[in-house]
Amino acid sequence: MSNFNLPNFPVSRLRRLRKTANLRDMFRETHLTRNDFIFPLFVAEGANFKREISSMPNMFQLSIDNVLRECEELLNLGIKSVLLFGIPDFKDETGSSGYASDGVVQKASREIKKNYPEMLVITDVCLCEYTSHGHCGVIENEYVQNDATLELLAKQALTHAQNGADIIAPSDMMDGRIAAIRKILDENNFQETPIMAYAAKYSSAFYGPFREAAESAPQFGDRKSYQMDFGNSDEAMREIALDIQEGADIVMVKPALSYLDIIRRTKDNFNLPICAYNVSGEYSMIKAAAEKGWIDGEKVMMETLTAIKRAGADVIITYFAKEAIKLI
Repeated sequence: MSNFNLPNFPVSRLRRLRKTANLRDMFRETHLTRNDFIFPLFVAEGANFKREISSMPNMFQLSIDNVLRECEELLNLGIKSVLLFGIPDFKDETGSSGYASDGVVQKASREIKKNYPEMLVITDVCLCEYTSHGHCGVIENEYVQNDATLELLAKQALTHAQNGADIIAPSDMMDGRIAAIRKILDENNFQETPIMAYAAKYSSAFYGPFREAAESAPQFGDRKSYQMDFGNSDEAMREIALDIQEGADIVMVKPALSYLDIIRRTKDNFNLPICAYNVSGEYSMIKAAAEKGWIDGEKVMMETLTAIKRAGADVIITYFAKEAIKLI
């Protein structure tokens, strides 16, 4: 039985509350705010380095000095959260530069918190950016070994916390990694450091531009044995439930736009903050179509971000953050 037992037309006229801009604004159900956005940053080694990512207009690989300038701009705009991805000079089979105490993300976290302590620093925990093969864990016989990878992810997470990260965000999709990370953090007096789990991360073609940005494309095969199949919804609920049981404080759905139903199911089933990642392919498609003049880029951007929040996301990781906040 429907809860919407309204009188029929002409007594009910829903257009009454759409008549003017003031009416529409007053009764809009979903509003974007400056607190909704997390801005991703791609941190490279060296100094005075800034390279635009060809498939992601207005996004850059940045050395730490330029990351600090970016943080100042973000704070001036009202964006108070960043997500760091590392681009190391050195890669090997086990991604050792990812869990080195002087790794690029570790150094960037330290410098951001030193210069802009009010900036919330979230660090991506995964090995794909640091391994020579581009996969998210230890390889044996061209297959990612789940349990052998957990120790390395835990080490990486600990070095991030030790260098000032406010939130640890594991994106690898290994089974049991939230428990392993929670354990090592708690054992080292980081009991109050939250974990934002990439809980329902799908194996998606929408990640294409990101792999250029993070230089993390797999050198063989694909990631379908550890990232989720895009046809599955019930499995996402199981993944999220397991991550919560293991100690996740925030859960993430990635990508966002093609998975609004998963965001909604997560909202309906779990009483936990939800993050959605408006990924690189979603960003680049809108940018490309706008450049061609096929769509109004600003309007589609705002409609997209509002849809993600309307579906149930509490926060949104998005490359649009700097543009969107100016229109709120």
